[in-house]
Amino acid sequence: MSATDSILVVDVGTSSVRAAIVRPDASVTHEHQLPLLPDTPEAGMVEFDASAMADAVLEVALRAIEAGGPVAGVGIANQRASSIVWERATGRPVAPGIGWQDLRTVGTCLVLQAEGIRLAPNTSATKLLAILDATDPERTRSSAGELCFGTVDTWVAWTLSGGASAGSAALHVTDATNAAVTELVDPATIVWDEPLLEKLRIPGALLPSIVDSSGPVGTAEALPGAPPICGIAGDQQASLVGQGCTRDGLAKATFGTGGMLDQCTGAGPRPVEAGRGPAGTFPIVAFRVGGATTWGTEAVMLSAGTAVEWLRDDLAILGTADESAAVAARCETSGDVWFVPALLGLGTPVWDFGARGALIGLTRGSGRPEIVRAVLEGVAHRGADLVEASEADSGYTIGSLRIDGGMSTNDVFVAALAEAIGRPVEISPVTEATTLGAGLLAGLAVGAYASTDDLAATFSPRRVVEPRGTDTDRAAARERWLTARAKAEATIPELSGISF
Repeated sequence: MSATDSILVVDVGTSSVRAAIVRPDASVTHEHQLPLLPDTPEAGMVEFDASAMADAVLEVALRAIEAGGPVAGVGIANQRASSIVWERATGRPVAPGIGWQDLRTVGTCLVLQAEGIRLAPNTSATKLLAILDATDPERTRSSAGELCFGTVDTWVAWTLSGGASAGSAALHVTDATNAAVTELVDPATIVWDEPLLEKLRIPGALLPSIVDSSGPVGTAEALPGAPPICGIAGDQQASLVGQGCTRDGLAKATFGTGGMLDQCTGAGPRPVEAGRGPAGTFPIVAFRVGGATTWGTEAVMLSAGTAVEWLRDDLAILGTADESAAVAARCETSGDVWFVPALLGLGTPVWDFGARGALIGLTRGSGRPEIVRAVLEGVAHRGADLVEASEADSGYTIGSLRIDGGMSTNDVFVAALAEAIGRPVEISPVTEATTLGAGLLAGLAVGAYASTDDLAATFSPRRVVEPRGTDTDRAAARERWLTARAKAEATIPELSGISF
């Protein structure tokens, strides 16, 4: 392997677009980033300007290559489920893109549920329906092949391949990890579900081809040297690969605004045959290489860093989010104060959209440090929820947990997480492992690595944090926190009764 095996990665998140060079030694260099904030035109609606996204993609990609030199391939990592429809002939979006957080289709999901079709508002299916109903209600243009649908990976690949100016050479693809999150595929085979498409009035001509997560799919004609596009993955799967979790049972958690714990469960049958598992996790495609699918499970925390932002922006007891660790460190314990981070409801394992945040056990002696520590420990206990649920649904024990995301730099939180889960926490060498993961998948395609086992071997934690308390103390704390969680559940009963 040599420097010529370097990979350009374009990583499109919820609030920014970045590009970087991933070297064969798994280092990430020459990162360039531009903000790209979504719009919220009405409550529950989240939109973005897909044309501005395309412009930002090209700008940061060109900057990274100019600074970092030629590359052997291109990888793409992206926010999942966000949906775009554009004209094939011109490349112009027909409407604003709809973000993954958008909830405008909750009513549609409930109507479809009554008809026996279970879809979630945070996946792509009903977002696509909303755009088509507004711009092509008769499906005339869609059926004629005049329109293209894609998630963000599809849009980025189209843009890098030259878009409308490339004619028939323009890429219209999505990888298996992203296709699975649309809810428009057969969940076992990850091919477009024709009977479902017919029921939903979605013409097949609108949809991209489903490709592997690693392997050449076309060329980036818009970039110098036209390198091959050869690695694509949704953000959480990219982070899973970026933290070396390509072997059965290995797991990572990303603690950002929310939290996701993803565990690799290997090849073979889909890990959960029908939707959500008994412990509240979802089956995912971890990655697909050489036509072979590696599966995983995903556990979801709706509020993680959001809880720290609440302390900063709404309670004004923190000046910055980074200050939370120093403030919490001013006390050794929270003084039996317990916080449940259910500001947006609870995800795995209970999936209660009517749950609300709770701060329990306050006394006259509870001060700013105790409250901040309780918030960090509450997020850590939600992390323990995700670990327990993942182990229950996957059947694999998580011996140690690898973590990335903004909260992975918070020493008090990481120590609390190690205590809550009772096992080592391995901190990723890069704060956001999505870029690295997409680079590794593309590197595998160009021969920089021989196998997914080689990808696993690239992981070297920045630091390992061990739990220090006793099992007895840990069990007592866990019981106290679970009691608090139960009090936070079903705060709004009518919302608690909704399930997707």
